[in-house]
Amino acid sequence: MESLSTFWLSITLLSLILASAFFSSTETSMMAINRYRLKTLSKTNKNARRTEQLLKDTDHLIGTILLGNNFVNIFASSIATILAIKLWGEDSIVLASLALTFVILVFAETTPKTFAAKNPEKIALPASIIISALIKIFKPFVWFIAQISKLILKLFGINNQYQQEDISSEELRMVVSDAKPIIASNYQKMLLNIIDLEKVKVEDIMIPRHELISVDINQPDEILKQFERIQHTRLLTYDGSTDNITGVLHMRDIVNLYAKGDFNMDNVLALVRDPYFVPEGTSLAHQLEHFQTEKRRLGLVVDEYGEVRGLIVLEDILEEIVGQFTSNQSEIIDEISLQEDGSYLVDPRINIRELNTTLNIELSVAKAKTLNGLILEELQTIPKRDISLKIDKILVEILQISDQTIKLVKLTKLD
Repeated sequence: MESLSTFWLSITLLSLILASAFFSSTETSMMAINRYRLKTLSKTNKNARRTEQLLKDTDHLIGTILLGNNFVNIFASSIATILAIKLWGEDSIVLASLALTFVILVFAETTPKTFAAKNPEKIALPASIIISALIKIFKPFVWFIAQISKLILKLFGINNQYQQEDISSEELRMVVSDAKPIIASNYQKMLLNIIDLEKVKVEDIMIPRHELISVDINQPDEILKQFERIQHTRLLTYDGSTDNITGVLHMRDIVNLYAKGDFNMDNVLALVRDPYFVPEGTSLAHQLEHFQTEKRRLGLVVDEYGEVRGLIVLEDILEEIVGQFTSNQSEIIDEISLQEDGSYLVDPRINIRELNTTLNIELSVAKAKTLNGLILEELQTIPKRDISLKIDKILVEILQISDQTIKLVKLTKLD
């Protein structure tokens, strides 16, 4: 009878160690499981749906797991003590405690938790069946313990309310970057560009004011001349002064007039569309939404004083996402010229973002939007010819200056 009692004590102890391993691995797997993948699996997998529901109430989930884990560990310690006394006497209690600590640490904690961290779905999904049942059984007791814990935390002035944290753009970038084996590199790049739309402002990619093509509506002859040589689909119109922009002419509308035989200046001026103004500092993400809402493809960027700073078009925002997609030679400006020695001759009016993309460099866009502006910001004075300066890892040599304006620079990448 005594041997039989020893046998059952041993079986009980082994069962408790296995139960401890179950609770330990379940806790780790529940916390390590990918919530996004779980949401996808829940559409077809019942255990995944149950796991997702459990994770929505972490108070009862963690409370039940800790209750079960602590109970089986303490119970196992008691059984191990009784078993040691039966087999080797009271002098073996300390040795039995040390042995049980080692067994629990290796077989009920470290090993199961390591396996669960590497294979969370294999543990969490089937374990959800048992855990959900235990939550129903011990819910009142777990609730009572949770209330005591909250009271203690409140006495120490600790806020025990869970705060829902929104995922940041940087965290979202990490998720997309880590999905490289799953998402094709070109799609991954587009997703990252979409995330970055919130950081980029309209003035970062706008066509600067001095490059805008406009015509006075009071000069019909000049309007006709512009129609003959214009290389763009839209023409800005102003009344008397370039500061007084009255609207936009779309070349498609002009072609339709020609096709109908109704071309005359009165009909042309009637086609002038009211200008659409965009505040400086608007992010590309918001502006893309505004273009869609307003059914527009073009906007004039204005500063806080209402002065026109430049022009933003829908196509430029889309190119920020998908990259350069136009092959229209009339839109390609010879701003960058590769030299035999590996350096580049560059028109300093070029946008820094465009320069970074073309040369695969990382000049800062925080201080200035154009290369010319960046050079002036670095020098803090109007430079002279044959001056060189180092910006980040780029050597900038000023080659031509005219009317106090930098006309040509040479860029050399430094190792």
